[in-house]
Amino acid sequence: MTARDPALHAIEELRANVAVPFERAQAMPKAVYVSPEFAAAEERHIFARDWLCAGRVDALKEPGDYLTMEIAGEPIIILRDRDGVLRGMSNVCRHRMSVLLEGRGRVRSIVCPYHAWTYNLDGSLRGAPAMTLNETFCKEAVALPPVRVADWHGWIMVTLNPDAPDIHARLKDVEALVGHLEMGRYSETFREEFRWATNWKVLAENFMESYHLPACHAGTIGGSCDLALMECPEGTEAFNYHWIVKNDTVPLALAHPSNTRLVGDERRITWLLAIYPALLITLTPGYFWYLALTPDGPGHVKVLFGGGMSAEWMADPDATAHLAAVKALLDDVQVEDKGCTEKVYRGLLARMSAPGPLSHLERPNFEFAQYIARMMPEA
Repeated sequence: MTARDPALHAIEELRANVAVPFERAQAMPKAVYVSPEFAAAEERHIFARDWLCAGRVDALKEPGDYLTMEIAGEPIIILRDRDGVLRGMSNVCRHRMSVLLEGRGRVRSIVCPYHAWTYNLDGSLRGAPAMTLNETFCKEAVALPPVRVADWHGWIMVTLNPDAPDIHARLKDVEALVGHLEMGRYSETFREEFRWATNWKVLAENFMESYHLPACHAGTIGGSCDLALMECPEGTEAFNYHWIVKNDTVPLALAHPSNTRLVGDERRITWLLAIYPALLITLTPGYFWYLALTPDGPGHVKVLFGGGMSAEWMADPDATAHLAAVKALLDDVQVEDKGCTEKVYRGLLARMSAPGPLSHLERPNFEFAQYIARMMPEA
């Protein structure tokens, strides 16, 4: 990047923005959200380098179960192989470079839709029609390039970076905060995908703060929030968080009566975890929901929206009804969030708009901006 590069200018603006004490913090510069060059820099330096979430491990229960995703322009397959091992690999054929699989499903092998080159579930090439006359072809030398995948407490985490720190080490402080809830024992019961007309960071910041709840969610959950009682503790370089102590209005948000492991407020605290860069988790003793974000240029974001219940609630005969009520509420909340975050992006494009000072309830947003600045290259 050169001194005239718009991305470099936006990075310099961002670094200046986060170099002040939090008590003087301002919202991130507009270019960080709307610049195509900055969006391209994020693809290279954040999404191609850090750990991302592909959903829940229990979405891939049987051998051959797979899902696909795209990371910084790279099509990726994540699947369960014949030995039950979770694997990640390139989703591009080694012949004429067609994308191999789409969406989700189950396969016995991976067959290219263009020329029927066929790969085993470990990525090795099983067969290639009409290749015997090519003297350079060696089946044993052909395989889909592997991609790092890890099971982090029931979450499928994936990275293109072979040098990324171990995910358990990186997120050890998350485990210290919510390990008592045993996220790995929760089961996913819904998984949806949608695309909104806003920048991915606007949606991420929206999740990170509860300051917007009374106004943006006036029709759903806003009335249950008392801003005077909210606190936003300092996060770490890998995530930020805050929490809410719930009453018994939503039974599914509390520990199930059969759960004897959790005691005191552990039975009623809802945790809101923002795992950088793009995994946003609401975790209660009874249920969870999450957003996993993928940028689609500066003006759109692809969203994976999923959720489910703890092991004890999954075994409850009334759990389905409880979850249906929670899911209906979440759907209404998502409609409100879509409206609010898309309005923010429209405002970011306005000539007369400018970033303003942050509330003490927006500390997570400031820490998120610091993370983004750290990930960007030096001039």
